[in-house]
Amino acid sequence: MNQTIRAASDVGGTFTDLVYYTVDPQTGMCGDICTAKADTTPPNFEQGVLNGMRKVGLSPADLTFFAHGSTVVINALTERKGVKTALITTKGFRDVLEIARGNRPDLFNFNFRKPTPFVERYLRTELDERVTYKGAVERAVDLAPLAAQLEMFRADGVEAIALSFLHAYINPENEQKALAEIRRLWPEVSVLASHEISREWREYERTNTTVLSAYVHPIAKRYIENLEQKLADGGFTEKPYMMQSNGGISTVEAAKANPITMVESGPASGIYAAAHLGQVIGESNLIVLDIGGTTAKCTLIENGEFKVTTEYYIERDSRHPGYPIQTPVSEIVEIGNGGGSIAWIDEGDKLHVGPQSAGAMPGPAAYGKGGKQPTTTDANLVLGRIDPASFVGGEVDPDWDAVDAAFAPLRQQLGISREEVARGIVRIANANMTNALRLVSTNKGHDPRDFALMAFGGGGAMHAVALAEELKVPRVIVPVNSSVFSAWGMLLTDLRRDYVQTHPMKLCTEAAGALKHQFEAMTNQALADYARDGVDAKAQGLLVECLADMRYAGQEHTVKVPVSFGADGMPDTEATRQTFHDTYEKRFTYQLEADVQIVNFHLVAKVEVQKPNLAKKAATGRSVGETVTGMRMVDFDQHGRHEATIYAGLEMEPGMELTGPAIIQEPSVTLVVSPGHKAHVDDFGNYHITLNFNGEG
Repeated sequence: MNQTIRAASDVGGTFTDLVYYTVDPQTGMCGDICTAKADTTPPNFEQGVLNGMRKVGLSPADLTFFAHGSTVVINALTERKGVKTALITTKGFRDVLEIARGNRPDLFNFNFRKPTPFVERYLRTELDERVTYKGAVERAVDLAPLAAQLEMFRADGVEAIALSFLHAYINPENEQKALAEIRRLWPEVSVLASHEISREWREYERTNTTVLSAYVHPIAKRYIENLEQKLADGGFTEKPYMMQSNGGISTVEAAKANPITMVESGPASGIYAAAHLGQVIGESNLIVLDIGGTTAKCTLIENGEFKVTTEYYIERDSRHPGYPIQTPVSEIVEIGNGGGSIAWIDEGDKLHVGPQSAGAMPGPAAYGKGGKQPTTTDANLVLGRIDPASFVGGEVDPDWDAVDAAFAPLRQQLGISREEVARGIVRIANANMTNALRLVSTNKGHDPRDFALMAFGGGGAMHAVALAEELKVPRVIVPVNSSVFSAWGMLLTDLRRDYVQTHPMKLCTEAAGALKHQFEAMTNQALADYARDGVDAKAQGLLVECLADMRYAGQEHTVKVPVSFGADGMPDTEATRQTFHDTYEKRFTYQLEADVQIVNFHLVAKVEVQKPNLAKKAATGRSVGETVTGMRMVDFDQHGRHEATIYAGLEMEPGMELTGPAIIQEPSVTLVVSPGHKAHVDDFGNYHITLNFNGEG
């Protein structure tokens, strides 16, 4: 071939997205970005990737680069489809998973029960050892009982072992000895040690993270290896890359070694893509919303930066504390509201939407695949927002009989029409998503009026304007290729590794040398880890970012801030201290006259990869009226029913403007523009909607 092809795929709960572009090897010029969608194919999710390629006539042999994001890890955790896992820990600490934390969110619920550990108590064993909080080996590990413990695990069908010793985050010597002995005695078993997963303190969080990573390790390893094999069978000669939760990609070797880093891989790539696009179009402050088939995810980007945290939880809500995962994750709020979310009525005749989802199979009732319950997608179809003639890109004729049958029980129980039920479903779905958006904005002291809302995913454009109206966000941006935006983000991300090391110390001028030494050691570790995965990070220009989790002396929790360096290469402790004061005050509204303490050192180590150019869309001088395809009655909720002008989105050009009521349609995107709001297309083909809060049309 004269051109090479770089591609990325994102496996969602309903669809698998594919994005690819060509590169001229002589000039390095990038071609147009092309996209495809295919049904997600559980349990063999990798098959959906190949189906997407076949759909557009691509073969793995055509590719020179392939990045992949998947829900395999989060699905295995939330659906409890991991393997039987055992835990070996320090003598006296087998119940750390059971004790957990006392931070129950539903304080006055006398029926509260702590989350059930992923490892049953009889599979949690102990070894006698002790490392002090300063890292000194007070008592070497006694490995004598280990053989009998492993025999018990083997007889009980254990497939994975988590190893987590007290204070191994600062000195893993005892843990390393036990790990080596387990691998010698039982080489076939999957075993992960806590020092390989997290180097932060907090025993419960670190142990639980290790357990969850071990729980999904065999499944993730098989999944990645199956993907590698199928790509290789198709002629792909390179190694694929896996999307991580921290907004970067990793080698398959790194992903297989610590699969918990992929727990939120899809949302992370969408966030990174939003930050990148925001820089290109001059929007540095964004509320980001990704609405897929199963869930809606949101976050906040301020001054072009998104936050990465190790304080991440699954299954956490207003009643349940969830399970902590101490791995770097892009800071998001996720709720069970997507296009496939099911509407249902509780015992009190109250209508709900989600978190249950119809998924890819059977999918919404309108798909005609056996879905018997109404979903958000069905509701939008009933309200005229989705064009029946272009349903699922024109590949599916809506099954109206199935839609009527799905709505009938709710209609009869509530005593209202099908259209009124559909309107209620959309309103509740929007209310759920508005609450999530408030969690990342107003609840953290940010005024939504100072931000633009960037919405993507298959359902992002459908709901974005209504959500912006509720939050008083002045502008909505729907990116080009918004339905596959997360997959596009994977083509923009760099190889990234995050190193977080707990090492408490007072921030003072005398500590500058210790800070430099710690970051240098972490940088050397990054170079070694990349080299082990076959990446010459030094030759390719390793980029490092130095951060620290800091707090006032005597406090419990921390704030993450960048560490400043002087011209001499030494850490500037005074500038760093001032950054901490400013950051702390912005978040909590006050400062303290107290010593500042560093708790965790955080090094981000990146290796840049080639990225596609965001090409400007050609303008021929056509009028916006030439893109009109017709008119349709559409329900705009509180704005009422209106005859909306329908525009062919793919034919729209930079500079075109329109005023709602309108629907902009692409094969996989429907943008609802409510009456009175104005929309225009920018140089790159992105849609910008300026909201009119004065009620003027």
